[in-house]
Amino acid sequence: MSTLARDLKSPALLAAVAVTVLATAAGAMAADSPKARASALQALVDCRTIGDPTQRLGCYDAAAGRLEAAEAAGDVVVVDRAQVQEAQRAAFGFNFRMPSFLTGGDAAKGAQGEARASEALDSLESTVASARKLNGRWIIRLPDGAVWVQTDDTAVVREPKPGSKVSIKRGAMGGYFLSLDGQRSMRAKRDN
Repeated sequence: MSTLARDLKSPALLAAVAVTVLATAAGAMAADSPKARASALQALVDCRTIGDPTQRLGCYDAAAGRLEAAEAAGDVVVVDRAQVQEAQRAAFGFNFRMPSFLTGGDAAKGAQGEARASEALDSLESTVASARKLNGRWIIRLPDGAVWVQTDDTAVVREPKPGSKVSIKRGAMGGYFLSLDGQRSMRAKRDN
């Protein structure tokens, strides 16, 4: 299997590509109407305003059918919170801004209309799948395929091995700090 074919099957790469596509689409939509809903969903919600029960039910049936068809065609994608968190985890360490519908930002409202607190991921806990040293710096691969590369010269006392605990935290100035088995943190960047 070619390297490209193998890389295209990587769950982390596929998730990152999906998040990038979603972010690009969300950015284009945000320029027109930052809080707009998908028209198929809005049509369903609008049925609530119909007073006559028979007409309201007919509206719901028609709108639900259009929403289901839009989802089947890929025009509307419905994701739950766990899927959003999975996408955030797969994209952790990449330098692009997640769209508000994936972070719980201003556009995401709770049942009472209040904005939910941002759910942006600021840290990640995982384990080492593999580790190697290149030119005096560590290259750490996580089980999901993410590759992190040491960018400073911080010494590691206990060398990492498969199963070692990894803690990665976002720094105040946009960098990342990686700690192996609770040791002193090193600066690192996501490489893939």
